[in-house]
Amino acid sequence: MHHTAFEFPTLDGLLDTYVRLKGEGILPHACLDHGMTISLYYVEPDGNSVELQADAFGDWAKSSEFLATDLFTGNPIGTTFDPDLAVAARDAGPDAAEIYRRAYAGELPASVPLDLRFPLG
Repeated sequence: MHHTAFEFPTLDGLLDTYVRLKGEGILPHACLDHGMTISLYYVEPDGNSVELQADAFGDWAKSSEFLATDLFTGNPIGTTFDPDLAVAARDAGPDAAEIYRRAYAGELPASVPLDLRFPLG
C-alpha cells in the first residue's frame, strides 16, 4: 500500500488540522494541489503514508470532470505548495476557491522538496 486518504469537508478544516498537527511537531512529507483536491501527506507511526485532503470543487461530479481537462492530463500529480503560505492566505481573507487557485498556479511555492515516499524495488 502506498497510502490511504481521508477527506475533510472543507479546506478550513484541513488547514486547521495542519496547524494543530504542526503544533505537535507533526509535519507533512508532501503537500500537493492535485487540482481537484488539495492534499497533505503524513507518515503515521507504522511508516505508512496518510493523505488528508479537501475537495476543491465540493462536488465529486465536478472533480471527475476536472480529470478530463488538459490541466489535469498535462500535470496529473499537481503542484507542490507550502501549507504555511496557504494558512496565511486563508487568514488574510480569500475564500477557499482563491486559495485552491493560487496553490495550483504555484503562487504558494513549497519550501521543502517533494517526498512522495514511493516504494523502492
